[in-house]
Amino acid sequence: MFKLPEKVTIIEVGPRDGLQNEKLFVPTEKKKQFIAALREAGLREMELTSFVSPKWVPQMADAAEIVFDSLDERTRNIVLAPNRKGVDRVYSTNCKAVAVFVGVSNSFNLKNINKTTADCMAELKPIIKELKEKNYFVRACISTAFYCPYEGKIADTDTLKLCREFVSAGVDELSVADTIGMAAPTESYSLFSKLKAEFCHTLLTAHFHDTRKLGLANILAALQAGIDRFDTSAGGLGGCPFAPGASGNVATEDVVYMLERMGIETGVDLQKLVGAIEIVSPHLSREIETGYFRLHAKTVRE
Repeated sequence: MFKLPEKVTIIEVGPRDGLQNEKLFVPTEKKKQFIAALREAGLREMELTSFVSPKWVPQMADAAEIVFDSLDERTRNIVLAPNRKGVDRVYSTNCKAVAVFVGVSNSFNLKNINKTTADCMAELKPIIKELKEKNYFVRACISTAFYCPYEGKIADTDTLKLCREFVSAGVDELSVADTIGMAAPTESYSLFSKLKAEFCHTLLTAHFHDTRKLGLANILAALQAGIDRFDTSAGGLGGCPFAPGASGNVATEDVVYMLERMGIETGVDLQKLVGAIEIVSPHLSREIETGYFRLHAKTVRE
């Protein structure tokens, strides 16, 4: 029997990655309530929002207000700031944790931000150095680590090379993503075993989208590889505007339920988590259909 961790850290990405692709604008006050309720459910690391152009991601137009009203000393409050302009906006807040991102795939980066992978890294390295000199926590989100919607299968060696560059630049965390949800559990185990072997002194986080309903299986495989940090999204919210076919992230409630049934501590209260999801669910463009929420939402309402 493989060895499992006694405890897993859940990084809640629903307020940022989860909502960024929503067609309907979720009212700012509801976002704040959602974040507060997620904290109340026990989630202690969270992506709050993104400092990106509202022209390209309208859902994040209220980012400054969200950060101003939603920072909390009990939580690692993470804000995505993908470039110099975004980082400068972070400096005007009290947020001390920043996420940057680059896709392994050149095609993905060109479609997303009109730059190659090498150009992205050339721009980010001095920014990361500056952030670390100012004592910021820096999280590197590695998109298309397994498959790209334009290039297909990504070689593990390419993903490892990009991770190596980020670690050399000084990041605190690597969040390695199956952006379009095509990875198989064997591929999850293979890549995360290699990452764990090489980057044992860096926080390693697995980020799975549930496009083909393999998210939970891929998390189990990553657990076997020694990973104990996972990005998840309450309600299975999410998607990527620049990755055709990408569905939502693996659902926080389903991951917590699975882990707790396996005897792995998460620190998350499932009933309160369902209550948090119900705050935003009336404002979404689609029904939330994740297994645990579907079975338990009515009970919580009553």
